[in-house]
Amino acid sequence: MPSKNMIEAIRDALDVKMAQDENVVVFGEDVGYFGGVFRATEGLQEKYGKQRCFDAPISELGIIGAAVGMGAYGLRPVPEIQFADYILPAYDQIASEAARLRYRSGGEFFAPITIRTPTGGGIYGGQTHSQSPEALFTHVAGLKVVIPSNPYDAKGLLIASIEDDDPVVFFEPKRLYNGPFDGHHDRPVTPWGEQPLAEVPEGHYTVELGKAAVARAGNDVTILTYGTMVHVAICAAQETGIDAEVIDLRTLLPLDEETIIASVKKTGRCVVVNEATKTSGFTSELTTVVQENCFYNLEAPIIRVTGWDTPYPHAQEWDYFPGPGRVGEALVKVMEG
Repeated sequence: MPSKNMIEAIRDALDVKMAQDENVVVFGEDVGYFGGVFRATEGLQEKYGKQRCFDAPISELGIIGAAVGMGAYGLRPVPEIQFADYILPAYDQIASEAARLRYRSGGEFFAPITIRTPTGGGIYGGQTHSQSPEALFTHVAGLKVVIPSNPYDAKGLLIASIEDDDPVVFFEPKRLYNGPFDGHHDRPVTPWGEQPLAEVPEGHYTVELGKAAVARAGNDVTILTYGTMVHVAICAAQETGIDAEVIDLRTLLPLDEETIIASVKKTGRCVVVNEATKTSGFTSELTTVVQENCFYNLEAPIIRVTGWDTPYPHAQEWDYFPGPGRVGEALVKVMEG
């Protein structure tokens, strides 16, 4: 089975679907000849032509607006927003048009679009290339929100997203593109080639949307997280020696509450982790789900570990970024509670 990094796995997923379905089209800023800012679409224009893989003007609103129209008339567009920080100009088209089209038209039209966008920090991208806006989209009924943590899931989830008839916002943690990352920025990144989850099957396969995975089994405390933070959480568990169970959510909307509840009821403790800002972030939703369903099973208050409520700071990136030290402190605290 070939080993791929996350970029290669995403490119493979696009290649598989473009080969299978002539209605799948890829477009966005620099995705054609250039192959995308991170090279996720490299070679697709040469293979499938300029009508199925093409560059768009620098207008995120226009890119998504065009995708909604394409979807309504039978195509399966996969637009790329170059960085998640740039997705806000397109928010109205996503939230007001794509998400509602099926409901508004009584099922006559729908928008089977998959919006790919790199997200998160850890690459010294500063305030305009490091944000994690996923919570803004989990509040929109009609959307699906996906964020993988490894190459195997990235390919399977992306194929499942493209085949889904609902609009999907597919966040790609760019800190994981070239290798898993444990939050220790002063250590070398372990290449994906040395990781089992980089074994990516050839051809078509899917990973079910709305289904979480147990990334690390444990009995003392549950860590709910996703994306880059999955690897940080695993590192924190190893360094503290606490037998933590790490749940990789994989899909934030719809959320796999069944797996979350079962894990927290087993461990009796819960820490929720993401790298976005704390206030009104997705950790708030996770905390509520646990509170509503597991209150009488909890042996300590739930703890959140997040980015700070500030614009993402370039100079203080590693103070902002939730690393294994901060997650480890939360694990110790929740065990003492």
